[in-house]
Amino acid sequence: MPIKVQSDLPAREILETENIFLMDEIRATHQDIRPLSIGILNLMPLKEDTELQLLRSLSNTPLQLDITFITVSSHQSKNTSRSHINQFYQTFEEVKDRYFDGLIITGAPLEQMEYEEVDFWPEMCQIFAWTDTHVTSTLHLCWGAQAGLYYYYGLKKYMLPEKLFGVFEHHVMNRKVPLVRGFDDDFMAPHSRHTEVRLADIKAVPGFTVLAESDEAGFFLGMAGKGRRIFVMGHPEYDRVTLDIEYKRDKQKGLPIRLPVNYYPQDDVTKRPRLQWRSHGNILYSNWLNYYVYQDTPYGFTNRNF
Repeated sequence: MPIKVQSDLPAREILETENIFLMDEIRATHQDIRPLSIGILNLMPLKEDTELQLLRSLSNTPLQLDITFITVSSHQSKNTSRSHINQFYQTFEEVKDRYFDGLIITGAPLEQMEYEEVDFWPEMCQIFAWTDTHVTSTLHLCWGAQAGLYYYYGLKKYMLPEKLFGVFEHHVMNRKVPLVRGFDDDFMAPHSRHTEVRLADIKAVPGFTVLAESDEAGFFLGMAGKGRRIFVMGHPEYDRVTLDIEYKRDKQKGLPIRLPVNYYPQDDVTKRPRLQWRSHGNILYSNWLNYYVYQDTPYGFTNRNF
């Protein structure tokens, strides 16, 4: 898939070495098509890592994407340089009058805080409300999924006895829905979180369809509004070494952390982690783009009948 990004985005050079087709603004203007406008509200502290992971995940269909990275203005990142954010990101205030075919709301390391304690929560509420009139389909990831379930349906999150950390088996619950088309009956996906939204609470929401769940990790994938809102509780976009980096970081800080489940061969941290979720992660993002963004979005950006 050709993905339109700024020519000097640091992730671009890495993706090009992986033969992922990227184009800059000049080449994109010579394409006689309208690319899909995809916003990425990146709430993760290491924004460049998340940029790379998500652009990889979005690169597996022939659709052309025009990517806009978005940040909140009511919080200043401490782990990504201000120059990077100023150069490659726009604030919600700057994009709120635009229409997007798709929007991704990432996770954030805030799950142990109450939503109302998060400094940018009022801005998040504005963004959730804005998506109802300005975005064809919104994909909520991890904390973004928990926050969306709380905002739209009032579903509370609950602390887990210990961090849910590793790669877990999941089961497809409704394979007639296009979002899981091409999935096997059972598949693996990473989780890294301290809280959960209980599966029973989610299943009680009228009009909500649970598409995948895990005996160990609980809710993984579901949607409402015929795909206008999609919720993913794990991290199908993670790279092979993401959990490895998290584990070694927490160990170095002296934080209570167990080995990630089903990750290192023979639970040996010196061995290369097993990559067991990439194919289903790619299918998930491709299905979202194809069935809930591309096929449902009008050609024009404005005057949409949501």
